[in-house]
Amino acid sequence: MFTSFNLNGRLLRALDELGFREPTPVQAAALPVALAGQDVRATARTGSGKTAAFILPVLQRLLDDDSGKQQDIRALILLPTRELARQTLQEVERFSRYTFLRAELITGGEDFKVQAARLRKVPDVLVGTPGRLIEHLEAGSLVLDDVQILVLDEADRMLDMGFADSVVRLAESCVRRQQTLLFSATTGGGGLREITARLLSDPRHLMLNAVSALNEQVRQQIITVDDPVHKEKLVYWLLTHEAWQKAIVFTNTRAQADRLYGHLCRAEVKAFVLHGEKDQKDRKLAMDRLRQGTARVLVATDVAARGLDIEGLDLVINFDMPRSGDEYVHRIGRTGRAGEAGLAVSLVSHNEWNLMSSIERYLKQHFERRIIPGLKGHYQGPQKLKASGKAAGSKKRKLDKKGAASKSTRSSLVARGAGGGQPALVSADGLAPLKRRKPVVTE
Repeated sequence: MFTSFNLNGRLLRALDELGFREPTPVQAAALPVALAGQDVRATARTGSGKTAAFILPVLQRLLDDDSGKQQDIRALILLPTRELARQTLQEVERFSRYTFLRAELITGGEDFKVQAARLRKVPDVLVGTPGRLIEHLEAGSLVLDDVQILVLDEADRMLDMGFADSVVRLAESCVRRQQTLLFSATTGGGGLREITARLLSDPRHLMLNAVSALNEQVRQQIITVDDPVHKEKLVYWLLTHEAWQKAIVFTNTRAQADRLYGHLCRAEVKAFVLHGEKDQKDRKLAMDRLRQGTARVLVATDVAARGLDIEGLDLVINFDMPRSGDEYVHRIGRTGRAGEAGLAVSLVSHNEWNLMSSIERYLKQHFERRIIPGLKGHYQGPQKLKASGKAAGSKKRKLDKKGAASKSTRSSLVARGAGGGQPALVSADGLAPLKRRKPVVTE
């Protein structure tokens, strides 16, 4: 029960009205540590309830603060995208509804002067994206001197998007910072370890989900395919035969996203496409259409889909295999949220097999193999596999630029005599060994 965390009565009242009864595992693990004032580095899958795990300690700290008249912003929450920032602001407002705490949102895509005016009203909690906040910091409209608690949510995502320097600069501008909470869906690699070491002080590390346990409620399948046309047919089959409410199809390129979108539109599938060439208006339109049900399928690249939180999403299709294990985790983390079941299907061509195998090893999982009746391709995976699960290829003789055997190869052929230490004869092209003729004996 949330009452065991000694939260302010006003927060408990809001939690009760919002239907929060039992804390999720990430909340149960992070709340006691964060409420005690310790820095936290937590890894928890998307949809596990981690937003409440950092908002409640932020609000509790501000309610406990009796330092006197507020001079500046006291809490800063950084997120990688506008959509995530907007959703987090809504959660802050929901949990603080019975308090006098005020929160503001600062992201790109809005009038800079209007935002500067809002900052002059000095909100208690500021939620924003690093890029726009840096602009306000440089313009002098953002002052972070009195920030007590800093939250970095989806920190791995922020690093992937190139915000590392901006995050560090904003954090170091919070000169009176007393606590830092860092949350991510993946371990994030060396970059995230470096940020953790630089910005957090003796943090408690909470691994709520080992990588192999991420998205355990999502069925993960692969279907081997021959080519992009085969993939398009399989996507249409899955969308017309599986039971789902909303789906997202990931491609690795904008061009492929547009082609697939056109294919689905011709097949009268209610879809919307989102990639790097689309602006904020398109992103908002995509979300509105998905919420209203006028579109049920989103075709997107990874960059465009970052930060999108689509309620009711229960089917993810990887038209192209993601380029890393972390990217795969983020993709399928959009389904199977809050304990709901989900399905993730990856379409794997011959040149994607080794990438898929690497992701299996990274997750310590073995994806379910699946064949669609009537759409079985010629490619059914490698004939031979290495112990790692990758395709075992045959060694090929090295060729020079002209397509002939390399000098070293020809030398080895010449060096191998047919007996008696004599060098082997080779054909004019230097490839095929010739048989020696027996000497002609004349009388």
